[in-house]
Amino acid sequence: MITAEIMRTLLIIVIAAMLLLAAAYLSGRKLTPIALCGWGLLALALPILGPILVILSRPGESRSIS
Repeated sequence: MITAEIMRTLLIIVIAAMLLLAAAYLSGRKLTPIALCGWGLLALALPILGPILVILSRPGESRSIS
């Protein structure tokens, strides 16, 4: 049986994983420090939707040479 405590714990783990995913994605982009802080705050302010918006909007230029 899934209790409320287990569900809360899983929700926190998923939110933390999505925040780490957004941070990893932003570290691979060329952004000014202000833009990096802005996008990072968006990912923090909107726990579920924020990281998805950050990745989908593709801020800055890619650091990889293509």
